[in-house]
Amino acid sequence: MDSHALQDFQSALTCSICVNYFLEPITIDCGHTFCRPCIYFCWEEAQTPRCCPACRKIAEKTDYRTNTALKKLASHARQARPRSVSSSGEQICRRNGETKGLSCEVDKSLLSAPCSELPEYAVHSYSPVACMAEENREKIVKKMDPLWQKTQEMQDNLNKEIRKSESFDYVVLRRNMIKVQYQMMHQFLLEEERFQLETLEREAQEILEQLRDSAIRMAQHREKLKEMYRELMELCHKSDMELLQVTKLLEMQKLQPVNPELSSLHITGILDMLNKFRVHNGLIQGWANRYMSLPDEIRNRIFGVDGANENPQTLESYVIWGVEAFNSGKHYWEVDVGNTSNWIIGVCKDFTSDSFELKKGFVLFSSKKNNHCILSTNSPSLIHYLQRPAGRVGVFLDYENGSLSFYDVCRGSLIYSFFSSSFTSPLTPFLVFGSP
Repeated sequence: MDSHALQDFQSALTCSICVNYFLEPITIDCGHTFCRPCIYFCWEEAQTPRCCPACRKIAEKTDYRTNTALKKLASHARQARPRSVSSSGEQICRRNGETKGLSCEVDKSLLSAPCSELPEYAVHSYSPVACMAEENREKIVKKMDPLWQKTQEMQDNLNKEIRKSESFDYVVLRRNMIKVQYQMMHQFLLEEERFQLETLEREAQEILEQLRDSAIRMAQHREKLKEMYRELMELCHKSDMELLQVTKLLEMQKLQPVNPELSSLHITGILDMLNKFRVHNGLIQGWANRYMSLPDEIRNRIFGVDGANENPQTLESYVIWGVEAFNSGKHYWEVDVGNTSNWIIGVCKDFTSDSFELKKGFVLFSSKKNNHCILSTNSPSLIHYLQRPAGRVGVFLDYENGSLSFYDVCRGSLIYSFFSSSFTSPLTPFLVFGSP
């Protein structure tokens, strides 16, 4: 092979980015080939859409298979290239002056070809330095790929954290929800205050009347006691015989004073307010008779892989729904979720026993992701940076005002409120249990 042909051959096996023989060569969509690490770093640092460094065409894919034929040729070219001798002469055999081109497979020591035939070196096996170096290079390349995967995973996590921080105007949303809740409480407390004041006025009037009646009775009783006193005084002046005939003094019943006491009326809190709209027990009890097993395909689509049961024999995923749909009024009910990680609670439009669609409802999700539980809602889809409720979850539906709220009963706190101009379809309560 002449020098020009050799140069062309070597150039075809050389990466245009690192200007070295290919390491894990990949051929991208446009047909150009680069080392996998080189093109990955090039795309990583470009901060622009992935494109070919040579022709600037956009690369559609991000994962390419190694060009094994080109990889093998590049490996042969590396092994065939002239080896440089270090200035210190460490690669020159002192015995025969030849290059130490062999490497011991046991202790990695270097040896020239003539020395390897001597009896004292026959106990070890030797391979060409270039071959051994290529094997080590392959081991290094194999370690690079999982390391790069971890780098990308870390970048994905970093991007998620950045998106969370950029979208943390959730605080504004929560501030508005809290304001609305306190406005609701204020209105209810005003009504409760009016009721308590009316009750107070009524009871005060009743007690005042009792006190006036008691005062009249006591005045009358005092006059009777004065009359009795006069009679007893006159009796004392009677003769002895007349006094002996008196066997019993006049006795009068002692009057008890009125002890005015007003009723102690409790100022209702948020859960007390909600309990005023609690649905009848038949709704909750009837859930057990409206049961539908949740197929694995649907369950995994809703909760993901983490939502799958580790032991399907111990707990089945299922959906249950209420005995009636609501199309008016205010209604409150509670669901005990215990320590279950994967569940859905809410109301759904057009609910049937054959199937249900979450997009047609207003729901609160609890799902387990990477051993971490997450609360979220739909309409709009939103993650809630809150603690997951343990125990009972309360649901309050105000149909006319177009609101649906979820509460952590144990903490007595708000989880989330949906607000709509108005509801137009009957809404059926339902819940889905995924896995523990």
